[in-house]
Amino acid sequence: MDFVQNFPAVSILLCLFGGIISSGLRGKTARYVNRGLLLVVTFLSLCTLCYTLESGEAFVYVMGKFPAPWGNEIRAGMLEAFMAFFFCIIMLLSLEGGKKKLVEEVEEEKVFLYYVLIDLLLASLLALVYTNDLFTAYVFVEINTIAACGLIMIRQNGRTIEAAARYMIMSLLGSGLLLLGICMLYDLTGHLLMSNIKDQAAMLYASGQYRIPLLVTIALMSVGLAIKSALFPFHAWLPDAYGYSTVSSAAILSSLVSKGYIFLLIKIIYRVIGFEVFYDSRIIDVLFAFGLMGMIFGSVSAIRENDVRRMIAFSSVAQIGYIYMGIGMGTQAGMAASVFHILSHAATKSLLFIAAIGLTDVSGGSRKFIDLTGGAYRNKWAGVAFTVGSLSMVGVPLFSGFISKLLFAQAAVQNGTKMLPALIVLGISTVLNAIYFMKTVIRIYTPVEDSAYESVTFKNMKLYGLTLICFIVLNVFLGVSSQPIVDLIERGLTVFS
Repeated sequence: MDFVQNFPAVSILLCLFGGIISSGLRGKTARYVNRGLLLVVTFLSLCTLCYTLESGEAFVYVMGKFPAPWGNEIRAGMLEAFMAFFFCIIMLLSLEGGKKKLVEEVEEEKVFLYYVLIDLLLASLLALVYTNDLFTAYVFVEINTIAACGLIMIRQNGRTIEAAARYMIMSLLGSGLLLLGICMLYDLTGHLLMSNIKDQAAMLYASGQYRIPLLVTIALMSVGLAIKSALFPFHAWLPDAYGYSTVSSAAILSSLVSKGYIFLLIKIIYRVIGFEVFYDSRIIDVLFAFGLMGMIFGSVSAIRENDVRRMIAFSSVAQIGYIYMGIGMGTQAGMAASVFHILSHAATKSLLFIAAIGLTDVSGGSRKFIDLTGGAYRNKWAGVAFTVGSLSMVGVPLFSGFISKLLFAQAAVQNGTKMLPALIVLGISTVLNAIYFMKTVIRIYTPVEDSAYESVTFKNMKLYGLTLICFIVLNVFLGVSSQPIVDLIERGLTVFS
């Protein structure tokens, strides 16, 4: 076994131990430990990515050297390694962009707890990406849920406690359905390792045995993860959770947490149930329909909002709808478009949340649109960054959102039965995106005479400005250099299955 093959397991264990160590440190020291840990894990993920790209295939790491059915496995291919590396980059930038506000929004004696939760969250995300064991995935789904809930309520005001309670209720409902589906699948196949389950599920489906129980199992796991990832109409918890948590928490929750659950669903489709079996179950058509509805209703809700952060949160409902629409197309092209949109949305949504806090800070702390008038002149870097994020969400060329919508359109054209509804809703959603994002851009660039609010310069916010620049560069990179990434995703999906 090559030494690099240890890196995925080491990355997960480092994050878990980082959480334990940070629990006994002061806030500032815990932050340094967290940043150092993030940099190390990012490097390990990059090394794993380079290794899998060079080999062209995935490898399996057996935990404790015990074979199935007693052992636990980690599986890393180029797609898993790339997602792990990308998640680390987004989390690092999100934490740096919201570092200044974290001091203001979280009590000093609780700052170390924030980084404990971040470490646990990263460990769970990496485990969801790498694990080859379905029950292990469920365990880390629960760790992810608890950590995310803590990140919401650590701000400790009435709205965040209410949002955390609502999030916990909906997440536990989703987790319960997922666990019930895993238990039924274990009863049907006698395995928990994904590759073994897939073989047994294919045999059961081919023989015609237990068709109804297998269909129910697929439905339970799909609905459970759809609830946890805020697919319409299971999104009621999302606006408050993203809108009232700390800015770093909002950026991480919107860009990473929901995407971890979606990536797990993609793994279940390919590596547990099997793509053909999942397609024949017709559950995929239900996901497609709710994805289309989410694209419309999420955007309509965003248009009706008068709070910039809740508007961005409702936009996430629409963007998650895009991902499920691609999955629901039931084609390799649709799945590749969904995976790319996971990357695009993660890079853009974090940028929007980080930029929005810069605009509200120079607008008396108000998040109402009327008070944001002229905010881009008072904080030029935040204004430019918010504009870039908005253009990307609308789908303007040169930015990542354009590539996402182009890929979805191409996938729709290749699907005769779903082409018309997909293209119609894609066009309507794009128009709706333009309405609420461009309305905000026009508002922040509307001049105000004799503003009562102070302006800031790059000198006063160097780290914040550099973070925004990194997000902008990442977004443009995904927009202008998308083909190698799309090729990697398509190769990764081939190896994935």
